[in-house]
Amino acid sequence: MAWNTEETKRKLKEAAVAEFAEHGLGGTTMERIARRAGVNKERLYTYFGDKSQLFSTVLADELNKVAAAVPLQHLDSPESVAEYAGAVYDYHADHPELTRLLLWEGLLDLPEVPDEATRTDYYRTKVAAFADAQRANVITDAVPAADLAFLVLALAGWWYAVPQMARMMHADSSSTPATAKAALMQAALRLAAPTTQATATDRRQ
Repeated sequence: MAWNTEETKRKLKEAAVAEFAEHGLGGTTMERIARRAGVNKERLYTYFGDKSQLFSTVLADELNKVAAAVPLQHLDSPESVAEYAGAVYDYHADHPELTRLLLWEGLLDLPEVPDEATRTDYYRTKVAAFADAQRANVITDAVPAADLAFLVLALAGWWYAVPQMARMMHADSSSTPATAKAALMQAALRLAAPTTQATATDRRQ
């Protein structure tokens, strides 16, 4: 029977994502990844090189997945910013390993960020969408576009970056993923609202 190379690569990358998310680059071994995938370790080296190269590959793949699943090309109101934040929250809820991989990457303090040029372009498209909306006067320009985009992404992902903190802070409440998402979207709405609109909303309340 012919060896299905693409299926083998898929299994190895899925196993690598799980192992790296759980243990980071330093705590993961190629042997454990191969065993988790049920594939000979030599194939892992043949397809992906060493462990650092494999980490870079799987992180780039996971970022490509979120880019495809939650695109951002146009914002036309504060509500659209809130909807984008909610979509990012939902993605992290379904794929918590992405947040963990990014946190592990930050802890590594690598001299070169894997696939930095491609990833920079990816984030620049997000910043450009916020900047375009600011120039159109549909969202606030009180905060620079790059900072506003970063804040929205940070708010959306932080629940899954520190779930223990979220659990402890909500220990005396009836918080659920749905109420957390609603709070996030309200916060993103207020962050993005033009100053006059935000002030009017506060006065009504």
